[in-house]
Amino acid sequence: MISELTLFADYHQIHLFDEGSSTDLGDAWTGGAVDDQLAAADDAMAVGTAANMDVSVTVDVRDQPPADDVTGFDHVVEGSLRASSGRVVVMGCTDFEPDAARFSVAPGWVRIRVAKSNLAAAYDADNESDDDPATMERLTIQIWPAAHAPVAVLKRWTRQGS
Repeated sequence: MISELTLFADYHQIHLFDEGSSTDLGDAWTGGAVDDQLAAADDAMAVGTAANMDVSVTVDVRDQPPADDVTGFDHVVEGSLRASSGRVVVMGCTDFEPDAARFSVAPGWVRIRVAKSNLAAAYDADNESDDDPATMERLTIQIWPAAHAPVAVLKRWTRQGS
């Protein structure tokens, strides 16, 4: 199942978590998590974004892992999430949780791959990044059942000049 969302990436982040999770992700934002653009806890994670504005999000719930193709993306990172409820919530950091998108998954551990594109254009456009599709940050989130594994960066983006 593939769904298209536009989410407000307030505080430069999008949250994914097991429905009913009460995890506070504040402690998960370590220096390494900032570099990896993914703060992961047991049943919740936050995806770092270049934009502090609306971002385009494609969510793809799958039965099996996707191909390891990082071509066409700026940054690709994976993490594990325990989805005991069988539902993963995807929302902007400050969105109203009852209105957030929910996706059915097999209960238990899932792997989440976040492939991000258009990061330089979004970063450069800053507060106007969501005014034009050419500058909007795009996230592709793929979710599939898999055993727990550490966070892995498959392709790393660093802003030029930083």
